[in-house]
Amino acid sequence: MSPGAKPPGRRIRVLLVDDSPLVLEILRRMLATAPDIEVVGTAHHGAEALERLPGLRPDVLCTDWHMPRMDGLKLTRAVMESRPLPILVISTSVQPGQEQNIFNLLEAGAIDILAKPRGGIEADFGIIAHELAHKIRVLSGVKVFRRRPAVGEMPAPSLAAPPTFHPGRNGSGLRIVGIGASTGGPQALETLLSALPAGFPLPILCAQHIAQGFAAGLVQWLAGCCPLPLRMAVEGESPLPGCVYFPPEDRHLEIDAQGRLHCSSAQTPDGHRPSVDLLLNSLARGFGAGALGVLLTGMGQDGARGLLAIHLAGGQTIAQDQASSVVFGMPGSAIALGAAQSVLSLEAIASSLVRRVSPTLSGPL
Repeated sequence: MSPGAKPPGRRIRVLLVDDSPLVLEILRRMLATAPDIEVVGTAHHGAEALERLPGLRPDVLCTDWHMPRMDGLKLTRAVMESRPLPILVISTSVQPGQEQNIFNLLEAGAIDILAKPRGGIEADFGIIAHELAHKIRVLSGVKVFRRRPAVGEMPAPSLAAPPTFHPGRNGSGLRIVGIGASTGGPQALETLLSALPAGFPLPILCAQHIAQGFAAGLVQWLAGCCPLPLRMAVEGESPLPGCVYFPPEDRHLEIDAQGRLHCSSAQTPDGHRPSVDLLLNSLARGFGAGALGVLLTGMGQDGARGLLAIHLAGGQTIAQDQASSVVFGMPGSAIALGAAQSVLSLEAIASSLVRRVSPTLSGPL
């Protein structure tokens, strides 16, 4: 199902969870302006929401973070372990500077966040109502996956016999990897990057669509699970083997004609910054057959033409498959263009990357 898709004639069913009766009323009023959305119920804390879920059968759950009895984080974990559905967190605790809160929620299974204005949710009523309705429409069409209860520290997926890499050298002819993602991307990047072995011999450049103010927090969060060093790109720096680069806040990330990192604020037709297409196109121009492009879950088409450019330049391309994608828009568009040479589950992509740079290893690409 594509983002926002629903059976004809049926409105999107929403359950609102917040310990403030005033906030619940304001959220109701906001969503009353959207003819395709129906608030089917409210709850004042997570425990009450869990009790009401079976009878209400919402398409989307919107929850606050700080609540009595059961907060939004515990509610998210409980829902994703037992009755998965798309979750939007609406809270004053998901602002820039509170990145750990945000990524804890994403790790638990929440799909998106919406920061309550510090001056109160009634501030900028029309703007917030529009953004809230838009996020709910997107979430109503995403795919959610059951999260298993955490039992201690689970080891990251690994190859049966991790290869020995020689920094900067591999037998495949590949020289650089580009990865793009949007909706569902932080969780997908966590899964992929945590499964790559230390000493991976190529630089990896990533473009993830993310709300302004959260780019540095994303890098910090991913650095805690990835065996490779993660860093924000620096203009003019040469990318190093085995390092993962993300663009600075509100910037694109590309490779220039000299093979150095280039960070710009150029406008793009679709408005994305960073742009996955810009990143992958630059790798196609600069590295040709030495480029490997990966397109992960995300809404829209950003990255599809960039992946095609790598394919046409003789490089290698991978798209995440529909079954493991939260939103299949970006990888689906690339597949429709004939840009994806391989279509793999999220869990299979890391092993495929390792095998591509170590051709002596057996197994499918």
